[in-house]
Amino acid sequence: MKRLPWIFLAISLSVTVTGQRNADYGIFGGVSSYLGDINPSRLMYSPLPAGGIFYRYNFHPRQALRANIILGGLKANDLDFRNSFQTTRAASFSGIAGELAVQFEFNFLPYTTAGKLWDWSPYFAAGAGVAVINSTEFSIQPVIPFSGGIKVNIYKNMGLEAEYGFRKTFYDNFDGLKDNVAPADYGWLHNNDWYTFAGIGLTWKIYNKLEGCPAFEDVDGKKRR
Repeated sequence: MKRLPWIFLAISLSVTVTGQRNADYGIFGGVSSYLGDINPSRLMYSPLPAGGIFYRYNFHPRQALRANIILGGLKANDLDFRNSFQTTRAASFSGIAGELAVQFEFNFLPYTTAGKLWDWSPYFAAGAGVAVINSTEFSIQPVIPFSGGIKVNIYKNMGLEAEYGFRKTFYDNFDGLKDNVAPADYGWLHNNDWYTFAGIGLTWKIYNKLEGCPAFEDVDGKKRR
């Protein structure tokens, strides 16, 4: 388990040195939220600030590999919910979750930040990662990140992205409660806790003026405005 962060770091570094022209760099800002024993179903419940950085290597205008580091806050309180089980239990917690992850991205339309102005595409991403959790206890856990969003090329080598992502964990102690939910709410979703990120990413391509790549002929051939 302790080797996983080093494996992801090695992947990111090897991708970086093999093809800078196809690389995007980005920053992310938004909110994070929690799903689990206290909050079994509300999306975007009790959001807290989140932010991070990421690196993307574009194999093709439709396919890319992204490495990201994201940090966000999490909190929940039973008293936010109007049912007798939770108001009697009255549990609460607050903490943070940091993530190092690698995701494969698929663009539904051809897209690159070196292409035509106002090019856009919806996209989906999934992969694997490691979460550092500090709430009711400190723990390092594997996660499965998956997300969706939309990308827009806003100016020459710059892009703007809006994304919403779920993180499936294999850990049930964000909130200090293990499968401690109302009988009506018990199900596969609540066997482990989840967390989410939602926000805006700004990307830029530093090496967009280098020699063209055959994989990008469909977008390099467009006249940029």
